[in-house]
Amino acid sequence: MPDGCPSWSGEHARRWLDALPSRWVPLPYRTRQLLTALSASVAATALLVLPAGWQPWAAALPALHGLWLYARPEIVPVSAPVLAVLLVVLRPGTTWPETAVAMTFLALVGAAAVPRLAARRRQRDRARDAASGVTAPLPDSGRPLPRGRFLIVCGGVLLALGLAAVVLVPAAPAPDPSEAARTLPALAWLVAGQGLTTLVSGLLGRRRAAALRAAPAPVLRVLVREGADGDTEVFAADDTAALRPLFRVAVTEAGDAVGETGEMTRDKTGDEGEGDDEAELDDLLARMDREGPGPLREALLYGVPCDGAEILLVTAAEAADGPPVVERSTGPVRPLSGATVRRLSAAEKRRAAREASHAELRRAAGETVAREREREAGGGAPTGIRQWRAGLLDRLRALLLVVWAGVVFWGDTGGWRYGLAALAGFVGALWLPHWVAWRITADREGLWLGGLRGPRLLPWDEIRTVDCTGTELKLDSRRASFTGWSAHAPRWPWLERRFGLLHPYERTAGEITALWRDPSLRPSVSADRGQRSRPLWPLALVAEAAWAAALLFLS
Repeated sequence: MPDGCPSWSGEHARRWLDALPSRWVPLPYRTRQLLTALSASVAATALLVLPAGWQPWAAALPALHGLWLYARPEIVPVSAPVLAVLLVVLRPGTTWPETAVAMTFLALVGAAAVPRLAARRRQRDRARDAASGVTAPLPDSGRPLPRGRFLIVCGGVLLALGLAAVVLVPAAPAPDPSEAARTLPALAWLVAGQGLTTLVSGLLGRRRAAALRAAPAPVLRVLVREGADGDTEVFAADDTAALRPLFRVAVTEAGDAVGETGEMTRDKTGDEGEGDDEAELDDLLARMDREGPGPLREALLYGVPCDGAEILLVTAAEAADGPPVVERSTGPVRPLSGATVRRLSAAEKRRAAREASHAELRRAAGETVAREREREAGGGAPTGIRQWRAGLLDRLRALLLVVWAGVVFWGDTGGWRYGLAALAGFVGALWLPHWVAWRITADREGLWLGGLRGPRLLPWDEIRTVDCTGTELKLDSRRASFTGWSAHAPRWPWLERRFGLLHPYERTAGEITALWRDPSLRPSVSADRGQRSRPLWPLALVAEAAWAAALLFLS
C-alpha cells in the first residue's frame, strides 16, 4: 500500500455519483444491453430498407447511432451532425416526414451523448480530489499490455469485410428489386459499422490502458466483490455492508501475485507450480458453482474511475493466507445509477427467493429418497439400482421444436429452404434422441449417463455438480476431460409455487444429491449392460431418415 493512500469514503463516493448524467441518459451496465442495442439497430435498418425504401447507407447509419450511444458515445458528437447534413442534402428518404423523424432521432442521440461525455470529466475531477494527490506506479507497468488486441483485430476484419461488401454489392438496385437485393447492401453497411465500433473500442481501450501505465496513477482504498455475472463490483471503503456499488468493471488476473515488496512475483515451477495450478483450478470451479455475489474484499484501485475508464485493482485474495492479486480491466468502467442499483437489488432478492424455494424442493426430494432407501435397506437385501428417465415435459419440448421447424421450412417457398432444412435435420438428429430418451442410472460405481455412443460413468467421488437451475438439469465432473451432461425441459415457476408442484428435474437433482452426499444410501449392486442405457445413435438414424423422407415427399 502506498504511503498516505486515502480511502474512498462514502462522502467522496456520493460526490462522484452526483456527477453522473441525468437518469434519462442511458448508462449500460452489462454486455446484454449492448447486444440488445445491436439487435435494435438491425431491426431499424430492416424497417427503413424494406417498407420505407431508403437507400442502404441511409438506413444503416442512423440505426447504428443507437448502438454507438451505448457502446461508443465518443463517435456520436462527430457523426450525428455530419449524417444530419447528408440526410438533408441527399434526401435518401421517400418523404420529408421520414427524413424529419430520422433528424429528430439523431438530435436525441446527440443530446444524450454530450451530457454523458461531460459527466466523465466531472467524475475524473472528483475521483482525483478523493485521491488527495497520492499516486503510485502500477505493479504491472513494465509488463506487456494485451488490452484491446483482440478487439482491434476483429474490428479491422469486420470493417474490411463490410467495406468490401459495400463496394462489391450494388448500392442502387434496379427498379422493383428483390428483398435480397435491397437488404444485402444495408447488411454490408451494418457489418462495416459494427467493425468500426469494435475497432474504436479496441483502440480506445488500449490507448487508455497505456496512458494509465505511462505515469504514476492516483490510488484509492476500496472494497470489491465478484458479482453474480462475473464482473467486479467496486464499493466505497466504508460501505462494509455492500449496500451501494459504485460501478462495475470486467477484470482478469494479470497472471502473477504481488509480493511483500510491492512487485509482481513470477510463477512457480516444478511440483510446487503443479500444486498451485490444481489449487487455482479448484478455486475456479468453486467460483463457477457459486450462486450470487462473492465475498467482500479490500483492494487498491489504481487510476481515475469514470464512465469508460481503464483501471487496475490489487485485491486481497479470497483465501485468508493468499497473496494480493493484480487484476487488469478488460472492459470499460460502467457506473451504476440509483435506478440501476434498485433494479439489481430487486432482481437479487427475487433470485434469492427463487433459490430458497428450489433449495426447499430439493431438500424435500432428498428426504423422500433417503426414506425410500432406508426402507429398502431395512429388509437386509442389497439395495438395487436407481434410474431416472426423460418424461412428458422432455417429449413435449421436442415435439414443439419439430412442429416449429415444420412451420418454418414448409411455410415458405424457395430452393434455399431445402439446404437449410437438411442442415437443421442433421443437428436435430443429434439432439432429439437425448431430449426424448435420456437416462441416468445409479449403481455402486456411480452414475451412468446415456449418450449417442453409449453410457458414460461418472464415479461418485468425482462428481462436482448436481444442480437444477431453471429449466436445466446439470451434472459435471471434477475431471477436466469429462464433458458436462445436461437436459432441458420447460417449467412454469409460478404454477409450481401456486399449486405446490415439484418439477421432475428438482426431484431428480434432489435424489441424486442425496445419494452423492450419503454413501449409505447408494445402491449396493452394479448395473448390468442393459440397465446402464443403450446407445442412442440408432434413434438418431431413425430421426434423420424420417426427416429426409419428409423433405423428399414435400419436394
